[in-house]
Amino acid sequence: MENTKPDKEIIDKIIKIKQKLENKLIILTHHYQRKEIVDLGDHRGDSFGLSQQAARDERAQYIIFCGVHFMAESAAILAKDHQTVQIPDMAAGCWMADMADSYLVEKAWNDVTAIVGNDTITPLVYMNSDAFIKAHCGKNQGAVCTSSNAPKAFVWAFRQREKIFFFPDEHLGRNTGNHLGIPEDKMIVWDPEKPLGGNTEQDIKKAKVFLWKGYCLVHTRFTTDDMEAVRKNFPAAKIVVHPECTQEVVKASDAVGSTSFIVTYVADAPTGSTIIIGTEINLIKRLATEYPDKQILPLKESLCPNMYKINLKNLLTCLENVGKTNIITVDETIKKDASIALENMLNL
Repeated sequence: MENTKPDKEIIDKIIKIKQKLENKLIILTHHYQRKEIVDLGDHRGDSFGLSQQAARDERAQYIIFCGVHFMAESAAILAKDHQTVQIPDMAAGCWMADMADSYLVEKAWNDVTAIVGNDTITPLVYMNSDAFIKAHCGKNQGAVCTSSNAPKAFVWAFRQREKIFFFPDEHLGRNTGNHLGIPEDKMIVWDPEKPLGGNTEQDIKKAKVFLWKGYCLVHTRFTTDDMEAVRKNFPAAKIVVHPECTQEVVKASDAVGSTSFIVTYVADAPTGSTIIIGTEINLIKRLATEYPDKQILPLKESLCPNMYKINLKNLLTCLENVGKTNIITVDETIKKDASIALENMLNL
């Protein structure tokens, strides 16, 4: 009970600032944010949908992104000149995005193109990456993709050239390749800590897809043992997982899809359904509250500690310093090249 009063005071202050700024302010909340943050947001959704929402809202001068750093960067890339993007905690990063370091990505690209040529490979970058990697893809006629449109992006990329270099999530890349029927031996992992990514020149020439060795800590915690355990306890349950999970988990699930897909899957399930979800725990808890007529359970409790860095206190501090602190800026050249990659995705 001790926290209730201070929380209420903070919430009241946040609401007052929102009322004062009216439509000059827009608060975006990612699906993985804790409930009290989502309740204060103007829009909730996945990273790209939220960035688009902010860019479309011409009246909004201040965009507060309650999510992780790369998401706020994407909003800053798409934002209009009169818009300022802020994040409540600058330390809210993304481990997966950090696994694709700009220097290592450039080195890997140069290594591969030296063997197969520039005109044979299309770079594709997952939205969960920093602006530099998105810009790298834009410069090299590639595109950004989300977990929803990754298959479409792969098909588009293969129409451009015969090979794909996919950054930074090995599992989303592999699951997309599996979905499209790309043979296992044509998809190779690129480990940036090894010469030629741990591959031979022959491997590189034969490969159709290069998968950067990156992963999401939330989604790789789930195992097929977890699935067997819940199926034993809930034999009639459906298991739905995110495509950032390993291929073994994806293959053993009943359905696989993006965060938005999971939200819709739960909404559309008949009353009385039992749904086991393999994704971030805050979303699962909120879905369980929103759909009391269904049994919504986690495959395993898996929290994103970076998402959890956003709280009522730092959101209030951000709002009290609106337009002044924790501003997300993107270098103009990087912004221009990254916009090309985002535009290519939108054209899909």
